[in-house]
Amino acid sequence: MSWPEILQVAGLSLAITIVIGGAAAVALVLLRHASLVLQICVLFVGSVLSVVASMVGASWLMYLSPHDLTVAVNAAVISGLVSLALFVGLGTVVVRNAGALSRAAQRIGAGETVDAVAAGSSAEFAALARDLVTTSANLAEARERQRLAEESRRELVAWIAHDLRTPMAGIMSMAEALEDDVASDPARYHRQMREQITRLSAMVDDLFELSKIDSGTLRLSLEPVSLYDLVSDTVADLRPLSQGREIRIASRPDSQVVVQADPRELSRAVANLLLNALQHTPEGTPITVAASVSDGFASVSVTDAGGGIDEDDLPRIFDPGWRGAPARTPQALDRPGATLLSSGAGLGLAIVQGIAAAHGGEVTAHNVADGCRFDLVLPTPAG
Repeated sequence: MSWPEILQVAGLSLAITIVIGGAAAVALVLLRHASLVLQICVLFVGSVLSVVASMVGASWLMYLSPHDLTVAVNAAVISGLVSLALFVGLGTVVVRNAGALSRAAQRIGAGETVDAVAAGSSAEFAALARDLVTTSANLAEARERQRLAEESRRELVAWIAHDLRTPMAGIMSMAEALEDDVASDPARYHRQMREQITRLSAMVDDLFELSKIDSGTLRLSLEPVSLYDLVSDTVADLRPLSQGREIRIASRPDSQVVVQADPRELSRAVANLLLNALQHTPEGTPITVAASVSDGFASVSVTDAGGGIDEDDLPRIFDPGWRGAPARTPQALDRPGATLLSSGAGLGLAIVQGIAAAHGGEVTAHNVADGCRFDLVLPTPAG
């Protein structure tokens, strides 16, 4: 076959392909909102038709015999029709799998949990189906966390309302008694009113601190802090409230455990852990506090003898407002200054968790013999 003949055949094929391809492109634009199967068929028909037409045109140029030309045309047409049928079948499978994925997505959008999606005709569809199942599981977990958070919020609001109502009712009663001159001991009434107001102030302070933690607006002034010194100062502040409970510091005075922390916030966290231990430990039993460092992390541990926490309750002890089982019901600290440090609203441990997280650390709790141990873990500068 000479070069002029080759160029003639190539030119004819190019012209046919341009015309048919342009027509197929126009059809796809007009059918852009139609079914995927129809769009696939238009694309395939355009491709096959351009091949068939090019073969017919080349045969017309190459063959002189009408019989041979008819045979070539028939072969090309039959092959094109068979290919079109196969392509329609493939498109139907693709659309069916796409429909299964679409229905699964709609179920996920409606809040249902999808465990499996029958769309495994190809590796891509199978991967997309697995992603939808994973997304459904993640959304289910997120909804469960949201439900628990909403439940915790409602409980917190109910408990706070109760805790606010009780001292306010007492203040109202004592104020009315003083106003009507029926108070047998006005000085005692004034003292009790002041203590109740102090308790309300501590509760408001706890709520404000928790709101800053939840909103991410808690600002820390970091500086090197000796954990032993901080623990010693906090224990000294709380020792008058111990009421026969011995607070032991297990760390040695020469143990230099230093962290980058906000001393005010960290002191508050340690104080909350100690107050929690004081409220749950029977009189005459010790509370142990220790500061240590291991594997680049410093920790303050507080161990009480309050009978431990039910294993089912351990995941919830840092929820705002959580009070625990009757075995862990707080005992009142009836000493002057107790309400200055604890509002009694069940917010102390939640604040500890927030302060630990703000420092890049964590607080954990687990049961030990006859009690519970809380570990406040913080990264050290070297870690």
